[in-house]
Amino acid sequence: MDSMYEILMELPLFKGVSFNRISEVVGMAKFHFLKYLEGDTILTAGTPCTHITFIISGSARSSIVNSDNRFCVSQTLEAPDVIAPEFLFGKATIYPCTVKALTPTGILQISKSDYMRILDSDQVFLFNFLNVLSMNAQKAVDGILALTNGSLEERIAFWIVALSQRSGKDVTLTCRQRDLYSLFGVPRSSLITTLDKMKERGLIDYSPGEIRVNSRKDLLAVLASRIEE
Repeated sequence: MDSMYEILMELPLFKGVSFNRISEVVGMAKFHFLKYLEGDTILTAGTPCTHITFIISGSARSSIVNSDNRFCVSQTLEAPDVIAPEFLFGKATIYPCTVKALTPTGILQISKSDYMRILDSDQVFLFNFLNVLSMNAQKAVDGILALTNGSLEERIAFWIVALSQRSGKDVTLTCRQRDLYSLFGVPRSSLITTLDKMKERGLIDYSPGEIRVNSRKDLLAVLASRIEE
């Protein structure tokens, strides 16, 4: 089994840090290691984000659902990964997602105050975190441009990309088609035509109640192309 130090050095927000520096960090912060069985709830949407939460073993399914439960975007997160890090700071410091263990899953939590000390101790930690925040901010710009005058394909792409993490796998949007074309203000025929074209290009598969993303990276490229034009 990997040592705690090896596990930490693999985590996305600890990348590029030396073994000696990690050893110092372990001495300055409290690390809470938790175990969850398959099907256990790790986090619940709406609860305060008081810790930064890493998946250090296993995998989990993260789901974001709107207030009337008509739309749900789900993704699989695998170790080593971090859950919704952008919600640790800012005005809305609550988790937007419910996360359940898909397999026996190990979780590492670090309190906000301890994580702030870590960020302050070394620029590498700070740069890693800022890069995550920057990528999410840039993703929002892509999406806003798509929503203002973009194609239906771009608007669908934004919905899915905005509600999933860069590292997310097996991303799905679960909803009824009539809710989807009502949301986007288009006829059913336009929605089906767009979904068929996206399926032909290998971006998605879909059924009457679900859109399954084959490659989130390719879906993100749909939005990125608008920036390049």
